[in-house]
Amino acid sequence: MTKTTKPNTAQPEERLLTEDEIRAMGEADYMNAAQLAFFRNRLQDLEKDLLKNAGETTEHLRETVLVPDPADRATIEEEHALELRTRDRERKLLKKVQQSMQSIDAGEYGWCEETGEPIGIPRLIARPTATLSLEAQQRRELKQKLYGD
Repeated sequence: MTKTTKPNTAQPEERLLTEDEIRAMGEADYMNAAQLAFFRNRLQDLEKDLLKNAGETTEHLRETVLVPDPADRATIEEEHALELRTRDRERKLLKKVQQSMQSIDAGEYGWCEETGEPIGIPRLIARPTATLSLEAQQRRELKQKLYGD
């Protein structure tokens, strides 16, 4: 009996570009496959970190420490409350990260939701979950400041 082997159809993994290489690209290259791969990788790394932090918090909060001193107990409770607030912010960020990855899949990543213009590479490098261009974000913040939410 002869064993047949399937030819290796796996694509060789392409090298991800660096931030400097992404910044050096021209406007014609905006949101090309290499840039999308760079941002997808950055978002996936951020998602892994957020999920890891959430798991660590869960384990940390499960550890019950019985402390007889009320002041020490209050300190521990305050630390837990701070940790939970931090995780709540990270939970909201995780949702934005997942939405950003969905927008990459839909071909909408990197474009302003409000104006349809490019968000810009520097802004996306600084904040990969951005959905508005800098100008649109500034208008939104000014409107919120003037009129409230």
